[in-house]
Amino acid sequence: MTGIESSEGRPSIRDVITNAGAGAAAGAIAATFVCPLDVIKTRLQVYGLPEVPHSGRKGSLIVTSLENIIKNEGVRGLYRGLSPTLVALLPNWAVYFTVYDQLKSLLRSHADGNQLTIGAHMLAASGAGAVTSIAINPLWVVKTRLQTQGMRAGVVPYRSICSAFRRIAHEEGIRGLYSGLLPSLAGVSHVTIQFPAYEKIKSYFAKRDNTTIDKLSPGRYAIASSLSKILASTMTYPHEVVRSRLQEQGQARNSEIRYTGVVDCVKKVFHKEGIPGFYRGYATNLLRTTPAAIITFTSYEMIKRFLHRVLPPEKHKQAHPESDGHVKPPQESGGTREEKDGNLFRPTQTQSSKRTPSIPLGDKGQLTARH
Repeated sequence: MTGIESSEGRPSIRDVITNAGAGAAAGAIAATFVCPLDVIKTRLQVYGLPEVPHSGRKGSLIVTSLENIIKNEGVRGLYRGLSPTLVALLPNWAVYFTVYDQLKSLLRSHADGNQLTIGAHMLAASGAGAVTSIAINPLWVVKTRLQTQGMRAGVVPYRSICSAFRRIAHEEGIRGLYSGLLPSLAGVSHVTIQFPAYEKIKSYFAKRDNTTIDKLSPGRYAIASSLSKILASTMTYPHEVVRSRLQEQGQARNSEIRYTGVVDCVKKVFHKEGIPGFYRGYATNLLRTTPAAIITFTSYEMIKRFLHRVLPPEKHKQAHPESDGHVKPPQESGGTREEKDGNLFRPTQTQSSKRTPSIPLGDKGQLTARH
């Protein structure tokens, strides 16, 4: 199989490039498509419900939020934080899929069979998620600040990504850039649920359709990605609320609500808003994450499949050993053996033809074969 399931040993450079390139491209496509919903979700997580008309409250929440953003900030407000989101997603998915592939290959090398267990998938997903969270957290902090700064009165806005980085580092130090890291690491549970579920659903469809995972139709990938994403989002959403509030609070120095840490944030949210407080923006999040997951994973699988067709496979070197000078020594022995076999055969024919007069006439089989 191709892609992240293809390597039984260490992933090749071709696999790494394919996984990283496909993951980054798919993440960028999805982020651009659902950015307005991401802005609304982040603001709901941080500031709670806005003033919405009583009639048809649920249906009008997203519409009202969109109208408020466009009225106060223009269309540009719908895409606040898109630049850092794209900047974060490119290395995010590149790092994640690469580390995920490496860990799966490592676990597969110690497994008895070629198929990994659910526990092995969970271990690989959690390890890749932890590495990615630590590496990309500063970019998510900047993204959150840029998306919510339009709602803060009296706060000097960040002018750009670089401006946000400089101010956060200067005003809050390294700790500010890594605010919300602990709930982000807790959020590793999200991919720990999502990816094994995604793999198992793909395996189910492959068996049902009597094919391989890398040859499934786009529709199958869409169903597998949406179901796994909904399951993971429902089980792990509260950590996103806590993370967003911790990441955002550094911008509001005079805010009445001040969280000293994760535990304090959980206590205050629960005391003031109850369980529903941990699911602020959940409906909007599902509307955002479900199509985002479908776009991300389906695009990833299709782009990965395309890259595997475009990039020259390593098997090409084995099919034409004479053209590769680096592997010449081991391939010369194989080639020499073939040449020896051919040479042994040719002299035999020559000698046979030369000795034809001395061959007894009784050997009609050889005479017939030559004629």
